[in-house]
Amino acid sequence: AGARGPRPLVLGLLLCALNPTVSQGGKLLLVPVDGSHWLSMLGVVRQLHQRGHDIVVLAHEASVHIKEGALYTLKRYPVPFRREDVEAAFTRLGHGVFEKEPLLQRVVKTYKKVKEDSALLLSACSHLLHNKELMASLVESNFDAVLTDPFLPCGPIVALYLALPAVFFLNALPCGLDFQGTQCPSPPSYVPRALSLNSDHMTFLPRVKNMLIFLSESFLCNVVYSPYGPLASEVLQKDVTVQDLMGSASLWLLRSDFVKDYSRPIMPNMVFVGGINCASKNPLSKEFEAYVNASGEHGIVVFSLGSMVSEIPEKKAMEIADALGKIPQTVLWRYTSTPPPNLAKNTILVKWLPQNDLLGHPKTRAFITHSGSHGVYEGICNGVPMVMLPLFGDQMDNAKRMETRGAGVTLNVLEMTSEDLANAIKTVINDKSYKENIMHLSRLHKDRPIEPLDLAVFWVEFVMRHKGAPHLRSAAHDLTWYQYHSLDVIGFLLAIVLGVVFITYKCGTLAYRRCFGKKGRV
Repeated sequence: AGARGPRPLVLGLLLCALNPTVSQGGKLLLVPVDGSHWLSMLGVVRQLHQRGHDIVVLAHEASVHIKEGALYTLKRYPVPFRREDVEAAFTRLGHGVFEKEPLLQRVVKTYKKVKEDSALLLSACSHLLHNKELMASLVESNFDAVLTDPFLPCGPIVALYLALPAVFFLNALPCGLDFQGTQCPSPPSYVPRALSLNSDHMTFLPRVKNMLIFLSESFLCNVVYSPYGPLASEVLQKDVTVQDLMGSASLWLLRSDFVKDYSRPIMPNMVFVGGINCASKNPLSKEFEAYVNASGEHGIVVFSLGSMVSEIPEKKAMEIADALGKIPQTVLWRYTSTPPPNLAKNTILVKWLPQNDLLGHPKTRAFITHSGSHGVYEGICNGVPMVMLPLFGDQMDNAKRMETRGAGVTLNVLEMTSEDLANAIKTVINDKSYKENIMHLSRLHKDRPIEPLDLAVFWVEFVMRHKGAPHLRSAAHDLTWYQYHSLDVIGFLLAIVLGVVFITYKCGTLAYRRCFGKKGRV
């Protein structure tokens, strides 16, 4: 026993020595995208700061959510628009999703809005790259790596200009740009395209739909992404395409996993950190603790449409308020506009709520969400069944995935009635199968060797230490399109086969003539 006594102490000291919580601080440049994209990065930023890294964040002066902080040094640059313009764009986006219009009119209106907003964002990127003083200071700073969200390709251009390895941090990219950037195979026969609302088990017509979306993707995103190619070519003084920008990453940190998303092929430099936003949990404040305790045996329902939509048209708000008044649970609704006149006593409006902390409370019975990736993962992490009201972007696909797994009910926010919403809430609360299914997903999601946040931090530091990860990069990046599909090899082999067939045919006809030609004439 005496000989065994020191062993746990020695083992503990050894583990402390090997523990990666202490690291040699490096310098990291962070080029984020404003809005919920930035909020999703804060956990990684906090952890990297605690581990001694010096982080510099680049943001334009009109940023809404990116503000000064103790975790990083913020470097701002001027742009030809104001913060009010960005806020107005967010507000228009929130209001636009509740306007019921004919399909053609809606498509034209969406196209115009996307074109206006993308021009605004492109101008911000151009002003950053042409800010010679700022770019010179970045060159002199000797950063180890760039962490960026490639949803807007400005970060990749900065990384290439500084000749630094880049780590991409994102949920997904539209139009299959993430597949192109990673050179990852994505057969449309079983990999559903974004906005298709298909599952991975498709019959003939859904596969036709998937193929049509696959073939039209490059055209659909042309208005947003094509200008970044000429801009990058101008700044880098060489011909650069958008695919080159997307393919420049050393590593992709994807905020997804195969509990939420369908199984598909992946590449070695793709790391999945879905649920990374679930890591931060705090006790409820006295205010929210009082709301929860006052709910009694019925518990609470958490209702939020995300950071970009906090007010909705009055008519729709009244329909929702009427539905919420028909359930016995207390509803905590994040809503910043004028309260609906028919607001029931069981509904409490708040300008902000600790969503993840509330979902983790045992008295939470359901979650009404817009199906953003943050909300869906917080619902999965905490095992709370969802009523999903997708509004735009990837939210429709997220809702479809959860619905096919039996973890929630999806409603069309434009067409739903007060009765529809009330029935959906009652269904996910009273039908025990929804709770069982979401708890099953939660157990699968949590059964992993390392937490997503720790995994993300490890790989960022890995790229910083090794100045990239070229050994994880596929050789497919260096092939032309016809080499990638082996069309040159197929053509070569086909030519040989045709040549052999032709020679065999000629030899046969010649032999026939030699042997039987004279007899025929006689």
